[in-house]
Amino acid sequence: MTWKTLNCTSLYWQRTQPESPTESVLNSGQLQVLQAKSAQLPKILTVAWAVEAIARLGGYLEHRRKTPIGIQVLWREWAKLHDLVEGWQLANLT
Repeated sequence: MTWKTLNCTSLYWQRTQPESPTESVLNSGQLQVLQAKSAQLPKILTVAWAVEAIARLGGYLEHRRKTPIGIQVLWREWAKLHDLVEGWQLANLT
């Protein structure tokens, strides 16, 4: 599955089924990295949390929640998340 497809799927799930489990859009490596990078974790990890956590990797501002997360921001941060996951996996090989 390409990043672009994952991107669109994530935004679609966030807007239509925000309370779905994160496993709907993330694999275990992506989830581990986002959990490690997040200051506070909710009790239940949802798609809405995952998309916001990905956007925060690039500086999405919490106080501007009235503006929806755009596809360009999410696209850029999917790429960053991919790099972080690759580094996470390499670090855990030893």
